[in-house]
Amino acid sequence: MFDKIREIFDTEQFSREPRQLYDPIEYTLRLGGKRIRPYLLMSANRMFGGNDEQVRSAAIGIEMFHNFTLLHDDLMDKSPIRRGKPTVYCKWDENTAILSGDTMFALAWQYFLAQPSPRLHEILSCFNQTAIEVCEGQQYDMNFERTDHVAIDDYMMMIRLKTAVLLAGALKIGALYAGAPQSDTEHLYQFGIHLGLAFQLQDDLLDSYGDVTVFGKQTGQDIRDNKKTYLVIKALQTAPADLRDELAALFSSTPADSDAKVARVRQIYDQIDIPAQVNEAIRQEFLQAQSHLDSVRVEQDKKAPLADLLASLSDRKK
Repeated sequence: MFDKIREIFDTEQFSREPRQLYDPIEYTLRLGGKRIRPYLLMSANRMFGGNDEQVRSAAIGIEMFHNFTLLHDDLMDKSPIRRGKPTVYCKWDENTAILSGDTMFALAWQYFLAQPSPRLHEILSCFNQTAIEVCEGQQYDMNFERTDHVAIDDYMMMIRLKTAVLLAGALKIGALYAGAPQSDTEHLYQFGIHLGLAFQLQDDLLDSYGDVTVFGKQTGQDIRDNKKTYLVIKALQTAPADLRDELAALFSSTPADSDAKVARVRQIYDQIDIPAQVNEAIRQEFLQAQSHLDSVRVEQDKKAPLADLLASLSDRKK
């Protein structure tokens, strides 16, 4: 299915003018990415007897919305690289990233409206609630940058909103298009929540330890930006006093040699076994996701695409 999804986005074109608005959108969609959200939407639809054409437009819409958030996130975070290529605000400028991103949000709605369904009101309500929650999550993320102490529970709430609800919403929307029962759509939604939490915790770990040539983003960017991630929050909770004080000082600094800062933070993480603690948290989220998938009342073979995705993400490197 991934090949079919990639073909959809490789061939989707925008013939409207001005090109200065639409070229960045096409550039963003051509950068690729995992396409997990349309995959989840289409897989959930298939589980309950739907077909790909029934949700083709909606799949584009959910990925369009996701990429809109990336354009704005990259600008807010001042991230220079996305998927191994210059981000839109770097390749063009900040105003272009804002305006093209806004257009992508509107286009996402247009794609959903173009996909008929007897449950369209319910589908659009789910999409709209998801979009609001993603923005709430982004605001919490920015709030945490100005907060000295962030609890693990607060962080998990933030990534649930910023990352997990979009995966969950994609699954629910796909199931709704196929007329799935409410109990099954709820289990799929919770599957997506725990999948998304695991996915974001993996992102946190890969940001500090991933290979830039594989991960597609600058390694250690969260450390350079003094971002509150699961790693640093857990480290501040568990480190002895001397390392805790040093870590707090490092995350309050913006040194000219940011590579040295990243290296020292990673040394502290390794010293107190943070990677192992994060991997255990990831494992628990995957177990919760599997439990909800097991509870969906369809034949096992229809669950195979989601089960396979769960297995592949558990060994994720990018």
